[in-house]
Amino acid sequence: MEYTYDVLVIGGGPAGMAAATRAAELGARTAVVERSALGGTCVNSGCVPTRVLAKTARLFREVRTAYDYGIVVAEPSIDWEKTVRRVHATVERVLDAKGYQATLERLGIELLRGQAVFTGDHTMSVDGVELSARSILLCIGGDARRLPIEGAGLSILPYEVLSLKELPAVVAVIGGGHTGAQFTTIFQALGSEVLLLDLAPRILTTEDDDVSASVTASFVSKGVQVETGIDGIDGITQGADGTLTITWQRDGEPLARDVDAVVMAAGWPANLAGLGLEAAGVETAPSFIPVDDYLRSNVPHIFVAGDANGSSMLVQAAVFEGETAAENAVLGANRTTPHHLLPEGGFTDPDYSGVGLTEAKARERDSECHAVVVPYAVVERPIIDDREQGFLKLVTDRHRELILGAHAVGENAVEVIQAVASAMAAGTDLATLARVKFAYPTYSAVIGHAARAALRK
Repeated sequence: MEYTYDVLVIGGGPAGMAAATRAAELGARTAVVERSALGGTCVNSGCVPTRVLAKTARLFREVRTAYDYGIVVAEPSIDWEKTVRRVHATVERVLDAKGYQATLERLGIELLRGQAVFTGDHTMSVDGVELSARSILLCIGGDARRLPIEGAGLSILPYEVLSLKELPAVVAVIGGGHTGAQFTTIFQALGSEVLLLDLAPRILTTEDDDVSASVTASFVSKGVQVETGIDGIDGITQGADGTLTITWQRDGEPLARDVDAVVMAAGWPANLAGLGLEAAGVETAPSFIPVDDYLRSNVPHIFVAGDANGSSMLVQAAVFEGETAAENAVLGANRTTPHHLLPEGGFTDPDYSGVGLTEAKARERDSECHAVVVPYAVVERPIIDDREQGFLKLVTDRHRELILGAHAVGENAVEVIQAVASAMAAGTDLATLARVKFAYPTYSAVIGHAARAALRK
């Protein structure tokens, strides 16, 4: 069969752009189908806007503590309208810097606008135009969802926070994952009272237990009402004055709180609707498309990268998977994605991050593994910055002296873990890591202390 393209990529987000770029670099005739904006949710309405808000929250905290360093400033306040304008302007700057359209043109990748629908396992229709491809890569991403509760329509999704006319005095955040935790920090830092609700026994369930406990303790110390392990959320109602009331159950007891806004950060199912997957014979789970180790669906020439395969909801994972899927589609399926080497984290207060196995997961595999925890205060930089709160944990293999996982809470935790992730990717053992010299005074110097502590243990 003569195909229109060698590789047809559905979706122009992080996974799709990475996949298309790599496929074209390998010489494949490549096209990208995108029904909305290039860059996907991350740049346009997700990660980038959230990071700008997180930066705003951080600056607000710094200004409020400036007097501790002898800097006299007026009591700060938030101009929410200006903050929102800053977010939108930053998104535009990022889009300009990334130059998605120019990248596609430079590599000879065709951009097709519209909704792609399968008409067969090798064929798709894009707004009525029939196309065929040897391999099809689904990089369709996901979208926030509302829980099926009474009054769910009264809540806002994370990307709708920017539509608020003013900062809410009291806000409920439903969901204690990465997104919920970051919005909890943002609202709290900017002066809102925050109620954080989650059915899970703890927030940040994908992170190490100590990370979850530390971030929770920090939230509580700042006045956040953290309600985890609840039985369920009954619903949201609105009073005549516009005030919302959210009700939930704990141990069978009904609880309620009046709030000004409810942010729903409770899931991220794949964008499966409207694709006509049944025409291609692609099997799906309730909210994602299962794949094998090579990112293939049950139809071998249809690959799935990024949020849609349910393995990770992180940009770095999407990019990695997009490149891997493209290589497998063009060169043959023999490449895998080592997710354990992908660092993740959140820009909360304090920051948190991790890479590799949590201590609990490591002990399931090897009961003799070691874990050491070194407080941030063993190095001088956190003390200088008045940010001693935090730690670095290393989980190590006792016999081979290799790093199985690393987890941190504290200022610049994401950068600290990135350095450890690089060492893990290079196969660096503890003895070598312990000999690395770190610039002074830096946060990353805590890595050397932790490596030496692990060796001693």
